[in-house]
Amino acid sequence: MSRLAAFVIGLAGVAGVVFTHPGHLPRVRAYDTLTLDFRLNHAAVIGDSYTTGTDEGGLGPKSWTARAWQTLAARDERIAADVAAEGKAGYGEPGDHGSVFEDLTARAVKPGDALVVFSGSRNDQGVDPGLLGDRVRDTFVMARRFAPSARFLVIGPPWPTADVPGSMLRIRDVLNAAARAAGAAFVDPIADRWFVGRPDLIGADGVHPNDAGHEYLADKIGPIIGMQLSG
Repeated sequence: MSRLAAFVIGLAGVAGVVFTHPGHLPRVRAYDTLTLDFRLNHAAVIGDSYTTGTDEGGLGPKSWTARAWQTLAARDERIAADVAAEGKAGYGEPGDHGSVFEDLTARAVKPGDALVVFSGSRNDQGVDPGLLGDRVRDTFVMARRFAPSARFLVIGPPWPTADVPGSMLRIRDVLNAAARAAGAAFVDPIADRWFVGRPDLIGADGVHPNDAGHEYLADKIGPIIGMQLSG
């Protein structure tokens, strides 16, 4: 057998093609799929208006999630993500459509997810800290039940100025404690001063990121997601 013939037969075997008797057409086994991409990572993202985007910026392909997936894909980390986010929602505070993070988790998290990302929420400022802690734990327990092998990444709420209200610090501390108890990675935008001194990244409402702010979030969060997926 020539080297060329051996190569063709070998390649056909990889592609799931079986050669039959000479003169017959090859038989393809449907259950053998040839693919060159083994890096598709399934993930879920739970969030609030910082994730959905608003009229201030971050809608559709300009959201931090879409930008982060593009950046990671360029580094050979492909993401297939279910993003469930609702404006005004938090772990304990219902959003525009009546959902809390536990409801959004039930919609987005799947058994095959490699990573579940929770982002926010400043909307929980009016929730009693004890009740908030219970709601956060319940949300993480549900996510673990749905995706038992996933890593968890918990991102606390950012605050765009240096004078952070005490209510925001309490939310941050509740999330940090619950994340540690759940074995999740915790990111603290308050301590890391995300958006502080960068009013150019916040919209005219003084609260929500504009398009540049979403690009900034993607630059912050994308590498962290990449690190979580790489283990």
